[in-house]
Amino acid sequence: MPGRIQNKVALITGAGSGIGLESSLLFASEGAHVLLVDLNLPAAEKAEQLIRERFPNVQAKSTKADVGKEEDVKNAVDLAVSTFGRLDVMFNNAGIMHPADDNALNTEEKIWDLTMQINLKGVWWGCKYAILAMRNNPTDEAKGLHTGGSIINTASFVALLGAATPQLAYTASKGAVLAMTRELAMVHAREGIRLNSICPGPLKTPLLMDFLDTAEKRDRRMVHLPMGRFGEAVEVAKGALFLASDESSYVTGTDFKVDGGLSSCYVTPIGEPALSPPSSLV
Repeated sequence: MPGRIQNKVALITGAGSGIGLESSLLFASEGAHVLLVDLNLPAAEKAEQLIRERFPNVQAKSTKADVGKEEDVKNAVDLAVSTFGRLDVMFNNAGIMHPADDNALNTEEKIWDLTMQINLKGVWWGCKYAILAMRNNPTDEAKGLHTGGSIINTASFVALLGAATPQLAYTASKGAVLAMTRELAMVHAREGIRLNSICPGPLKTPLLMDFLDTAEKRDRRMVHLPMGRFGEAVEVAKGALFLASDESSYVTGTDFKVDGGLSSCYVTPIGEPALSPPSSLV
């Protein structure tokens, strides 16, 4: 049976850990060739090796890039096209959550600017160069390939809900990602290019767990989660897979929530979760 994104070429930023790592492995398992992009090159290379060992029928390549630099983003897209011949899926996933990010009174301008440079400008550049590449994708009916493609931008549930535990620059950057993605989705809707944001809830990833470094911080958030647990990065990867595939061919401009019901909840249930979370692909 062919995979859900068989023969497609995917570029994933932040591919060395968390959502990016799980997505890289999942996309490869479903038949995609993957360019793994990360500032931490050894982490991306380790992920590449995992793909090569587990999925010998697909191609994988890793490269170092700082998405806060336009030239790095352009070079990564160019590398995907020169290596694999096309770009079908762009997953703008890399981002930061700076420990010094606080409220309007305490957040320094340099923290604000750094966050916007990576979380917002990096996504803008990823969209820009992916769109240019996707316009040139050749059609290959035999392989189920066509012009255009799917761009997925990682936002966050904090772009939809306010919190009295502020990370103002992060929240603002993710809200801007939602607005930018919707706008671009409309601009390019008739070119076969779809753009969607994916909004993860609180996840059990190194990025968030390093930030929630005390029981008090974790418990203050856990009380709001209807499912009684943090999400897993692999659960977001499965949402991204749907958006990457042609199964979502009529889905564009959405704020695709993978948040365990958090953004729909007023009062959470009581009791322990009946089901265990899915296992990591790593």
